[in-house]
Amino acid sequence: MSNGSPTRSRKRRAALAALPPGKWAQHLAQLRRGDVLFPLVLALTAALGIWAAAQPWVAPFPYRAGDVPPRDIVARVAFSLPAEQQTRDAQRLARLQARAVYQNNPEAIIQLRSRLVNTVVELTGAATLQDLNMDVWREFLPATPEGAMTPTREELEVRFERFRSTFSGEGQPSKFEAALAQVFAPLEKHGLLERLQHKEGDQQEILVYTTGSPPARAAVAVADVLIGKQAGDDSPLKQRLAQHPDLAAAAEGLFAWLRNRLPATLTLDPAQTKLEQEEAARSVGEIHITHPAGQKLAAGGEPLDAPVLDLLRKEHQAILASPAGKREGLARAGAMFLLIAGLFVLCGAHVALQEPRLLASRRQLVYVMAMAVAAMLLARWVSADAWRAEIIPLLLFGMTLAIAYRRTSAILLTSSLVCVTVLCLGQDIAHFLALSGVVVTALASITSIRSRLRLIEVCTIAAAAAIVLTFSLGIIAGILPDRGMMMDAGTLALWTVVAGFLITGLLPFIEKVFGVLTDLSLRELGDMSHPLLQELVRRAPGTYNHSINVASLGEAAAEAIGARGLLVRVGAYFHDIGKMLKPAYFAENQSQTDENRHESLMPAMSTLVIIAHIKDGADLARSKRLPDAIIDFILQHHGTTLVQYFYHRASEQSQATGEPEVEESHFRYPGPKPQTRESAVLMMADAVESAARTLTEPNSSRIENLVNQIAMNRLMDGQFDESGITLQELRTVQDSLIKSLIAVYHGRVKYPTPQTA
Repeated sequence: MSNGSPTRSRKRRAALAALPPGKWAQHLAQLRRGDVLFPLVLALTAALGIWAAAQPWVAPFPYRAGDVPPRDIVARVAFSLPAEQQTRDAQRLARLQARAVYQNNPEAIIQLRSRLVNTVVELTGAATLQDLNMDVWREFLPATPEGAMTPTREELEVRFERFRSTFSGEGQPSKFEAALAQVFAPLEKHGLLERLQHKEGDQQEILVYTTGSPPARAAVAVADVLIGKQAGDDSPLKQRLAQHPDLAAAAEGLFAWLRNRLPATLTLDPAQTKLEQEEAARSVGEIHITHPAGQKLAAGGEPLDAPVLDLLRKEHQAILASPAGKREGLARAGAMFLLIAGLFVLCGAHVALQEPRLLASRRQLVYVMAMAVAAMLLARWVSADAWRAEIIPLLLFGMTLAIAYRRTSAILLTSSLVCVTVLCLGQDIAHFLALSGVVVTALASITSIRSRLRLIEVCTIAAAAAIVLTFSLGIIAGILPDRGMMMDAGTLALWTVVAGFLITGLLPFIEKVFGVLTDLSLRELGDMSHPLLQELVRRAPGTYNHSINVASLGEAAAEAIGARGLLVRVGAYFHDIGKMLKPAYFAENQSQTDENRHESLMPAMSTLVIIAHIKDGADLARSKRLPDAIIDFILQHHGTTLVQYFYHRASEQSQATGEPEVEESHFRYPGPKPQTRESAVLMMADAVESAARTLTEPNSSRIENLVNQIAMNRLMDGQFDESGITLQELRTVQDSLIKSLIAVYHGRVKYPTPQTA
C-alpha cells in the first residue's frame, strides 16, 4: 500500500489550476446579492414609472398664456384649423334658407269637389232652361270681359245645352266624378295656401305633409299651392280641366265655379320647421382654414393670448400626427429614459455614500421611490395652464426628504426631479432656474422645526425668492416687467406658500412613515406630564432626578458639537425608565438606611438585574409607542460596556475560591454600541453624571480627571466606533461636560453655625 498522495483526476487538477473569477464575474456575483439586487430593481421600476409619468414620447406643448416669445413663431408643417365663426355663419345662413314645413288638411278640397259634383248633377237634371236655377247656372259662366255685352237668353240656352250634353248619357256622372278626382288630386296632395305664413326661410319652396299620413314630406313650389295662382288665368287647375278629355268641353264653366271657392288647407308647423332648420344647420360641414408651412403664427415680443395659443396648439397636434413627429417622439422617449437613468445613477451614488440608512431600509426606499413617481404624476397633472402649480408636488417631495434625511440629499434628488419635470413640460431654462431656486431656498432654510409655523415661514422665504427669481430671469431675457410677469411671480409665490401649509399638515404622517422626530414632536414628547415620566417619579425618584441631570448635561454637550441637543434631552428623560420595575436595586434609589439588596446576590445575578433595565425600558417604551429614535437611546446608552463593580467582585470571588476565571462577556451590556453622535453624547453624560455623585470633595481638577478618564475608557473600549463622532468632537463634549459639572458642584460659602445663648 502506497503512502504517497493519491493520484488526482484530470478534472480535479483542472479545477485546482483554475484562475480566480475576473472583474465582471465579481460584479455579477455582487449583483446577485439580495441587498444589492433589490435597490437596483426598485430604482429601475421607479425610473420606468417616472418615464411613463413624463410621457416623453409625446412632445410637450411649450407655450402658456402670457408667454412672450423672443422671435416670430412660424408653422413648421401645414395644418388646417376649424373656422368656428365662419362655420357658425354658414349654419345661421342655412337656418335662414331652410324650407318651412306646412301641414295639409285636404278635407276642405274633398268637400269642394263633392259640392261641385252635386251641383253639376243638379244642373244637368233640368230638362229646359226654364227648369234651371239661373243663379246657380250663372256661377258656371265665365266672367264677362269689361266692355262686352251680356249674353242673351238664347246664348245662355245654347251654352247650357252644350254643358248638359257633356255630362248627359249613360254613366256620365260616374265618369265626371272620376275625372274630377284626377284633376283635384294635386290639390288634395299638396294643398292650397292663401299666403305664406313664415317670414324667414325659403320663399320659393316649402315642405308639405298630409294630416294623418306618415311623416314623409314632399317639396312643393310655393307658386303651385297659392290660391291666387290656382285661381288666375294661367291656373294649373284650369289647364288640367281643359286638358282632360272628359272635362274639356265644360272646363271654363267648371273653373268659373271653382275659382272663387278654392279653400286654404295648409298651415305652418313651427315645430317641424324648427327641426328642418336644425337639420339644415347640421348638414353644413365644418369649415377649415389651411395654414401652410412657414406661415407666421405669432409675433415675437408680444404676449400669447387665447386665439394665438389655440392656433399654436393645432399646429403642435399636426406635428405630432405627422410621420416626422412620430419619429421624433420615439427618439425623445429613448433620450429621456437615458437621462432619467443617468440621474438615478448620480442620485444612487450619492445616497450610497451619504444616506446608507436609506439603502438599509427597504420600506423607506420603497416610500421614497413611490413619492418620486407620485410627485412626477402630480406635477404633470397640476401644470395645466389654468393652474401652473407644479411647484407644489416638487416642494412636498423635497421638504419630506429634507425632514427625513440630509438637506444635501434632498436638494440633489429634488433638483433631478425638477429637471425631468421641466423637460417633460417643454419649458425653458428660465423655468428650470425658477423652480430650482425656489426648491433650493426652501430646503436650505429647513433647520430645526421647533414650531408649527416653521415650515410655513420656510415656504414664505421661498415665495419671496420666487418673486425675485421671476422678475430677474424675465429682465435677463429682455422682457420688461409687466402685468403678465407679475401674475407669473404671484402664482409661483402663492403655490409655494400653499405647499408650506400642506407640508405642515402632513408632518405627523411624515414622522410616522420615516421614523423621524422633529423638534416640534420632541417638545411635545418631552413634556414632564408624560405617563412614563410620571410613573418614574413615583417609583424611582432618584432615577428621575438622575435623568433630569443627564438631560441637562447632554443637551449642552450635543449643541456644542452641532448635534441635536433637544433630541439628547428627551432621550435622556426616558433612557432609564426600565429601572422603575426594580428601583431598589439601583444606587440612586437607595437611602443610607436601606439594605443593599445586592449583598445577598451573586455578582452574576446582580449583573443580570442591572442589565435587565435596558430590555425592560425598551419594552416599556414600545408599549407606550415611543418613537424608535427614543428607544435607540434606551438600548445604546450603555453600549457593550462592562459592569465593572460586579465583574471585579466576581473576579475576586473566583480567585479566592480557586474557581476558573470569570468570562468578561458575561458582565457586559448587550448593546448595541451608540450608532449616532447623539447616543454617544448621552452615553458620556450618563456615565459622568453617575460617577460625579461618588466624588467626596468634587472640585474642578477632580471633575476634569474623572470626565477624561471615563471618555478614554469608553474610547479604548471601542464604544464610539460606530457613532460617527470624531476625536475633536469628543474633546468638545468632554469640555462641555466638565464645565457643566463644575457649575453643578461649585464650591459654596460655609455659613457659621448658629451659637446657643
